[in-house]
Amino acid sequence: MAQPSRNNLDIYDDVAAQWWSDDLRWVRTLKNLVPGRLSWFDRHIDWAGCGVLDLGCAGGFMAEALARRGAQVTGIDPARQAIDAARRHATHNDLSIRYDVGRGEELPYDDGAFDAVVCVDVLEHVQDLDRVMAEIARVLRPDGTLLFDTINRNPIARLATITVAEDFLRLLPKGTHDPAMFIKPAELRAAMRTAGLVPGRFTGLGPRGIDRRLDLTFGQLPLQTVLYMGTAVKGPAA
Repeated sequence: MAQPSRNNLDIYDDVAAQWWSDDLRWVRTLKNLVPGRLSWFDRHIDWAGCGVLDLGCAGGFMAEALARRGAQVTGIDPARQAIDAARRHATHNDLSIRYDVGRGEELPYDDGAFDAVVCVDVLEHVQDLDRVMAEIARVLRPDGTLLFDTINRNPIARLATITVAEDFLRLLPKGTHDPAMFIKPAELRAAMRTAGLVPGRFTGLGPRGIDRRLDLTFGQLPLQTVLYMGTAVKGPAA
């Protein structure tokens, strides 16, 4: 049997019609990550009135959560059908969110257009990390904030995300990730500094319990071995 291709981003378009249905366990897992991320992100920023770019927004889980916190949200993703699903759901719920189709390497926005960029479940998929960091820095205003999470690159992270999450528990479709594209924290800090971003605190992210559907719930963890999240601020000269 042929092995699935790695870093398969078609999965987001493939399930666009079911994105908000709760029918798919792996999509519910992505939804369950949002509160865990925000419980930590909320400590670092006041979202009310904040102009935010949700980079790699897929079907809009994070974008809608931020809009409900009072942020002025723009979401962008290369998955056109997922963007269509996000637009429909936002309209149905009377949420004013702008959605665009595009890639992190070529953001279609003016310099300094946003107070904050949120980038979750994305950096481990991009083709050119340095270019994406440069684009994030460009569209952030001076002193603007980047909030992110991504996957560490080491044998334990590969075991957890590929062998366990994809192959055994089926928390993600097979081929979602290419472990060669995972990013060590030191590498990410270096890319941030090159782009003119000042790295802030990094922390772990991972399972903290289960809900009534026996799906995992998530939150901050002390170890950054597998998933980690963090912040960075745009320096004045970037």
